[in-house]
Amino acid sequence: MGTRRRAQDLGREEAQYIVQAAAKELRATRLAAGVSQAAVARGAGMSRSQYGRIEVGGLKDPTMGQLCRASHALGLKTVVNRFPSGLAVRDGASQGLLADFEKRLALSIRCTREAGLPIAGDLRAWDARLEVDGKPGCVFIEGETHLGDVQALQRRYALKLRDDGRSKVVILVVRDTRHNRAVLREHREALRADFPLDGAAILRHLRAGELPPASGIVMS
Repeated sequence: MGTRRRAQDLGREEAQYIVQAAAKELRATRLAAGVSQAAVARGAGMSRSQYGRIEVGGLKDPTMGQLCRASHALGLKTVVNRFPSGLAVRDGASQGLLADFEKRLALSIRCTREAGLPIAGDLRAWDARLEVDGKPGCVFIEGETHLGDVQALQRRYALKLRDDGRSKVVILVVRDTRHNRAVLREHREALRADFPLDGAAILRHLRAGELPPASGIVMS
């Protein structure tokens, strides 16, 4: 697998694509409506030359405000959505959580960090993948230093499991903090269907050099 590209490069390319796509749609909509660039510019509160440069891609890095104003002048509404890409900055706390967890594994268990999904062009990755030397199968690891929206967490992991057929087992490694303990006390039973095993059962398998048979949650 090739080296994963930097977030800043991917973000720059994505921004260019969004601007180019918006420019094409603005021009097509304006021509279909039969209005001039000057008329749209007046409605958007900008000069005709400024609007014209947006249409032809001559305005470097137009702001979101400029694109939205131009869109509304043509009766369009701009909607921006964000979807998980798998390329996320991991801070020292997250890296430390995974490092602490690795210390609890038997020597026969191999841990691969940032294990990408086996889908061409898919940037998502598991925080880690565990395998036992000489044995088939694997389990995935996801680390959480601060638990937030539990339902969003369940949906995110369910989608990755759906798209990665190598295993159906995920170990959720959660930093042992007062906040996280409180969240798990409140939501543990709601998470039970997706993460049936508790930490003690999972660690017994891992210390014995075995992969756990089902998903679960470990506090670390």
